[in-house]
Amino acid sequence: MAQAIDTGLVRGIRRWDLVAVAINGIIGAGIFGLPSKIYSLTGAYSLIAFLLCALVVTLIIFCFAEAGSRFSDTGGPYLYARAAFGPVVGFEVGWLMWLARLTGFAANCNLLVGYLSYFWPAASSGWWRTGIITAIVVFLTAVNIVGVRNAAMVSNLFTVGKLIPIMLFIAAGLFFIDPRQFSFATQPSHSALSTSVMLLVYAFSGFEMAVIPAGEVRDPRRNLPLAILTAIAVVSLLYILIQVVCIGTLPGLAGSERPLADASRQFLGAAGASVITAGALISIIGNLNVLVLAGSRLPFAMAGRGELPQIVSKTHRRFRTPHAAILLTAAVMLVLTLSGTFIYALTISTIARLLAYAVTCAALPILRRRSAERPALFQVPAGVAVSGAALALIVWLLSNITWREARDAGMAAVCGVIIYFVYRLRKRGEPSGKVVEAANPAQRDSF
Repeated sequence: MAQAIDTGLVRGIRRWDLVAVAINGIIGAGIFGLPSKIYSLTGAYSLIAFLLCALVVTLIIFCFAEAGSRFSDTGGPYLYARAAFGPVVGFEVGWLMWLARLTGFAANCNLLVGYLSYFWPAASSGWWRTGIITAIVVFLTAVNIVGVRNAAMVSNLFTVGKLIPIMLFIAAGLFFIDPRQFSFATQPSHSALSTSVMLLVYAFSGFEMAVIPAGEVRDPRRNLPLAILTAIAVVSLLYILIQVVCIGTLPGLAGSERPLADASRQFLGAAGASVITAGALISIIGNLNVLVLAGSRLPFAMAGRGELPQIVSKTHRRFRTPHAAILLTAAVMLVLTLSGTFIYALTISTIARLLAYAVTCAALPILRRRSAERPALFQVPAGVAVSGAALALIVWLLSNITWREARDAGMAAVCGVIIYFVYRLRKRGEPSGKVVEAANPAQRDSF
């Protein structure tokens, strides 16, 4: 395996490993619960909501694909923002993306325990809940520390494990669809449709987890665009077919808490519901693994550029993984998951992602003007227009957030700015030899 230049990392994630990471990053827990919520808002027009969200996210992914084809270092949207707009904006994007990973992990891990209680009722309460959550975090932390190839292999395994029950659900369910369930007589309001698309962003996002660990990807400038575009094509098709089956087979879809399990019970019986529930468990675990993988690389990248304590940028001498950043990220994930305080912070998760997406879309034309310095191996046709359309759609989605959600996101953003400037001021008082900014040329915004 080729070692990442001067970073101590190993480029052990291959092309199809990266596709699996992207699919695992997108397909987590959302699709196992959102079909009923979206249907309750828009009825059969929920299919339009799925198509609109797929379009929005695909435009954003095109911007990520071109930006990612210019860089080969760890950081993803943090790195793109830093190169286009400077270190302050870059840090803010990295900070918000890290928070989104933390809150996403806490929410999905708690949801995993809820799904596990389908088979084992005691799992969701008391010491059993604490023990199960701790065991999951410890296991995923160990997998990610002992080598990026191990993390990639686990991702591959869980990708296959989650796709099999989903494809079984679709393949069987298509034969039991009742066309009378698809009524388009009552059109949803503009607010209901836009709210539905906003909610679906949570189910369609996560692709960026494939671009963040670019420093451990083989030939990332070529493989990143292929991986994330392949992933969104596969996921969009699966999601739309899932909604078709749910609408066509489950009359009480709007009131279902586990729509896929309840729908499969209609045409596959109790065994089918068990298979789908097991698939949800596999899907969530795979997603949690990718959250640890990608989430830990953000503080690692920021520390490597002197914006966090240097210890966070350390790599393991034997396994060549950013073990300090992995331990830090996993520890915070464990505390949030166990404490339940993530409920307050979770409201900013989707907003944080959309803000980071907006910065990457805005960076595309700026990076194009610097094409001689950072040539792109993948160029989006009419890229500036695509960037503008993606930004307009993101603004449309953000216009639907509540005042409390905007306040929470603003507070999180302010915390990031404070951390950045407090650490910079602290560094100014240190001897010059201890300042790590620009100490390692390969850990700058190189490609």
